[in-house]
Amino acid sequence: MSSAANKKLVQQVYTDSANRSGTTFVDNLAEDAIWIVTGQYSWSHEFKGREAINNGLMGHFRSFFAGRPRTLAFNFIAEGDYVVVEARGDNVTKSGERYDNQYCMVWRIENGKIKEIKEYCDSALVERVLGPFPAEQKLAVAI
Repeated sequence: MSSAANKKLVQQVYTDSANRSGTTFVDNLAEDAIWIVTGQYSWSHEFKGREAINNGLMGHFRSFFAGRPRTLAFNFIAEGDYVVVEARGDNVTKSGERYDNQYCMVWRIENGKIKEIKEYCDSALVERVLGPFPAEQKLAVAI
């Protein structure tokens, strides 16, 4: 796919997120995709495969919110297989705390499928509002 097509795919993922609807992400996630949460905190991990991403990482993340989480993207840069996105969350946890993390996400698209996501965010906010990621859940989804 072209840079423009890759950018359009990732833009649609964020349009879905902004509208709290759609299945673009799940429909276009490669079976062997990897989501890398960068840093050195409890959420840092390489979630390998659709199952680990959808039910491990995202399943745990979604459990903190009454509704579907929302992330608003405001800058997209695409070159080759990569799309870099600046975004900000717009969420309230079930306990009433704001969770409006700031993200820089690096997406790699291969043959029209999301192959890798590398996430950079405010890890202190993650730990303060969402708490540590359960180690046993990382092990349960490990390949």
